[in-house]
Amino acid sequence: MNEKVITVNGYPYHVFHQINNSLPIKWVLLHGFMGSHHDFDTIVNQLPGEVMTFDLLGFGSQAETVYRPSRFKMVEQIDDIVNILKIYNWSSVNLLGYSMGGRIALGLAIRHKESVAHLYLESTTAGLQTPLEREKRRLMDEKRAKQIISDFEEFVLSWEKLPLFSTQKKLTEQQQLAIRLQRLAQKPQNVANSLKYNGTGAQDNYWSQLPHMEIQTTLLVGELDMKFTHIADNMLALLPHAEKYIIKNAGHNIHIEQPDRVIEVIKHVSH
Repeated sequence: MNEKVITVNGYPYHVFHQINNSLPIKWVLLHGFMGSHHDFDTIVNQLPGEVMTFDLLGFGSQAETVYRPSRFKMVEQIDDIVNILKIYNWSSVNLLGYSMGGRIALGLAIRHKESVAHLYLESTTAGLQTPLEREKRRLMDEKRAKQIISDFEEFVLSWEKLPLFSTQKKLTEQQQLAIRLQRLAQKPQNVANSLKYNGTGAQDNYWSQLPHMEIQTTLLVGELDMKFTHIADNMLALLPHAEKYIIKNAGHNIHIEQPDRVIEVIKHVSH
């Protein structure tokens, strides 16, 4: 992939771009929490057309420390991504986001519908629906943020033991180690502030916006991820132009656990 460093609103983004074939399709891929553009190494070469991905604000091994914590607010990150698309003169993209990246992708599609031709949401929620739920999550993330600053390695080890990632124990030892090392390579201050300012407790509740979305949306969930399968069912009931695909033998991180099946779905949908 061709790498460029593009400074947007004072932050140097590491943007990666490649052309896989001559089809007039443009893909933008947004990774998850404690991830990087490497999240998509499993699928990036198999996507039709052109592909762009980048390390989201504050993430990746080359990230700079973000000294203004509120910079992590979703609305600011969405503005950054829209500016990157303008620099590349890209519009009507196929936007695929995983988990945290999916929440950002959904927010971008709602705020800048002209930028998105097709939305792919992998293991994604539209937010927490009640003020009480959001407050509980904010308090939990405040506690996690303190642990990140005090003992980041311990936080990473506890994070990978969450039930959400239990299916990743089926990955090879090499794959599991690569995921762990990618997480450990992050800057703790950035990780903590991302949780506090861009976690599900902090983000807007997008559920009320779903019935008004005119963008074709594909929901991807792993059959072993019961929580997000249920969330996808609820989103499907509200989105006017959506379909859901359940990927067998996969948990939360589908493109890592079953990359070939993800590509099968994408190629089926995009034709």
